[in-house]
Amino acid sequence: MPLSAFPELTLSHSLMSVLETAEAEGRLHLAGSVEDLVKLATPDPESGLGETTPQGEFMVGYDVPGRGFVNEARVCQVKNGVAANYLEPYMRRRDPNCMVVGDGEPTDKPTFDERFGKPFTDLRGETLDWLKTQPIAAFFFRTGLPDEPLNAVAVAPANAGFFALGLAMLQGIIPLEEIRENAADFYHRAVLYIAPPFRHTHFDGKQVVVHNRRYEADTKLHELFSYNLYPGPSAKKGVYGMLLTLGERDKTPWTTAHCSTVAVTTPYDNTTVIMHEGASGGGKSEMLEYMHREADGTLLLGVNTVSGEERKLTLQRGCKLNPVTDDMALCHSALQNKEGGEGKVTLIDAESAWFIRVNHITHYGTDPILERVMFSPPGPLLFLNIDAQPDATAVLWEHIQDEPGVPCPNPRVVMPRQYVENVVSEPVTVDIRSFGVRCPPCTKEKPTYGIFGIFHVLPPSLAWLWRLVAPRGHGNPSIVDAGGMQSEGVGSFWPFATGRKVDQANILLDQIMHSTNTQFVLIPNQHIGCWKVGFAPQWIAREYLARRGAHPFRSGDLKQSRCSLLGYNKESLNFEGGIIGSWFFDVANQPEVGEEAYEAGAKMLTDFFHEQIKLFLHEDLSPQGKQIIEACLNNASVEEYEAII
Repeated sequence: MPLSAFPELTLSHSLMSVLETAEAEGRLHLAGSVEDLVKLATPDPESGLGETTPQGEFMVGYDVPGRGFVNEARVCQVKNGVAANYLEPYMRRRDPNCMVVGDGEPTDKPTFDERFGKPFTDLRGETLDWLKTQPIAAFFFRTGLPDEPLNAVAVAPANAGFFALGLAMLQGIIPLEEIRENAADFYHRAVLYIAPPFRHTHFDGKQVVVHNRRYEADTKLHELFSYNLYPGPSAKKGVYGMLLTLGERDKTPWTTAHCSTVAVTTPYDNTTVIMHEGASGGGKSEMLEYMHREADGTLLLGVNTVSGEERKLTLQRGCKLNPVTDDMALCHSALQNKEGGEGKVTLIDAESAWFIRVNHITHYGTDPILERVMFSPPGPLLFLNIDAQPDATAVLWEHIQDEPGVPCPNPRVVMPRQYVENVVSEPVTVDIRSFGVRCPPCTKEKPTYGIFGIFHVLPPSLAWLWRLVAPRGHGNPSIVDAGGMQSEGVGSFWPFATGRKVDQANILLDQIMHSTNTQFVLIPNQHIGCWKVGFAPQWIAREYLARRGAHPFRSGDLKQSRCSLLGYNKESLNFEGGIIGSWFFDVANQPEVGEEAYEAGAKMLTDFFHEQIKLFLHEDLSPQGKQIIEACLNNASVEEYEAII
């Protein structure tokens, strides 16, 4: 459908110039459906968009001055969708330092000027000029609250159809007929420009995403320039940044939480909604999964990394899961304080598809429900970093290798949420908010911050602190990791936000102060002391907490944790007739750890918190926020935290 079919459509001058130039030269591919982009992902050889190998793989690449033609990715059609693989291992996960801000609006993020020593204006012009020389794929999409959406347009080189496909699946694509019928009322407030070769010509091969917020008197437009082809920093987290900016600028500020959400129904028909937040790798997708059972039907709680001993649990019947969100939850002010939601957060999914990491699926039968959908989906899926062959069926456990014998830790599948079994599409009100942290092993010989028990109960003020710091933790598979404990900060969505930390901290604190009827818990994964546990703690916590409901714990049910930052913990747990002993709730009781190593780990955790929370002591931080931070810096007790909110 040509641009002339939309005579009443008004687009920004820069955007229209790119589209009109491409159309005038017969190079515009205007898409109105996912099916259009599936075809464009491996275009017909006669289209002139690139070459297909004899094996049936389409090569995505660009001419780079001084280097010649540089291949970026191999793409092929498979029976269950489209599979794309990057030739460079670095491009198979998100670089946490990729984001810069290109405008002069208030921000705590690195600006383009600071990082590269010149204003973004010139590169913006270069990017638009380059796009005007390319065959272009463009489409319309919307994100945010259905009744108050953020309308947007995506522009990419047409040979990067697989990237456009991922964006269209994640955010939704608007049919062209709908745009034509409502062209006079369609005002776009966001645009994404994709220019992959610039990472080689301008950024030493690094992923860079530039947010350019144009909020002049006559303009309200959020531009995002993506200089790479991995969807994580731009199609996924870049749009996330747009939503955070939108909420921050609203008359009644709101946020988009970095979380999964699931309605858990017990065998006794009680339903509890759990919202699980956390930094990348914190177990958000895993909270939506049924427990991974052993061949004999038991649940492997953990393996002792010192002795090799195993502990298993028996659970005859687990809870039913109704997934709500996988990674981004819109906590819009218009959703709050609905019937039954007083003192709790109400949310809705902010995505049309889910970006599911499947590194844990290493063989058939690991996750039968997910595998069943992936084998024969109702429509096409997009596979990334999966070793798939043209015209074959892509399987989740065939991960591409970063080097011989080393599988990529970040294989992904983009799956439309309507394909998810028992998915919930309407808003839900949250009963329990958990926060996940990846923990290393902790032993006497090597003390670490891996001192968490299976779960901890937090007062609201401590829950806010954990979200301010949002430790990224141990062995993160989703990003290019520098190692050690790092902070993702402010609700774990700070890496994607464009503004000031203090504003997002105030929004988050206001949300928590208005949701004190919610129960806040902290859940580790990977290790508890010297025990390797994977994601078993959050599956156990989910089953237990759903069975007992969201009502407060009785006096005497919990004890103060040795480290006050960990709030309260159980001493032991009767789990469906089996006892989980104290060493899984207080790791100082593990003989391989002991009190001395625990205290050393607690000091590491406390020192890290003190280092991070000082960054929030800003004159614009709310008085209650300052009180909480000062309490932490003074090593407050759990009761003192409890008294603040």
